[in-house]
Amino acid sequence: MHTVYYGNYIMAKLFDYLNAINVTKENLLVDEQSIKEYTPFIINRGLSYYVDTVLQANEMNRYPNLPKDMANDFLRASIKKKKRFSKWVKKADSSDDLNLVCDYFNYSKEKGALALALLTESQIDTVREQMGTGGKQKHGKV
Repeated sequence: MHTVYYGNYIMAKLFDYLNAINVTKENLLVDEQSIKEYTPFIINRGLSYYVDTVLQANEMNRYPNLPKDMANDFLRASIKKKKRFSKWVKKADSSDDLNLVCDYFNYSKEKGALALALLTESQIDTVREQMGTGGKQKHGKV
């Protein structure tokens, strides 16, 4: 098992747990420390990226108070042995337009992202002009 060192204790990588569920079928929850490190929500999120495991992940999300070792046993037993690879969805970086919209409307990042999705390109251009940003302008004025 690969390990990552965080401070004074050793934490098993998330991908080791997913690999044990998907491929090796090995039980990595052997002591109190490994059970403590196991995060069902993140494991379920990792399994939700695949068509053939999303139902099992959803079933485990329905029972968040289930003991971690029981959840792990269910996933190892019910998921067919197969190597699965996918890119994890990561939070997008703040764009300049998002910051402009948040400043212009005095919105939080969440509300600004919703507003940005609704604005047309010409409306975003208007916001840029109103906020006085947008780079070089004609005739050498900045």
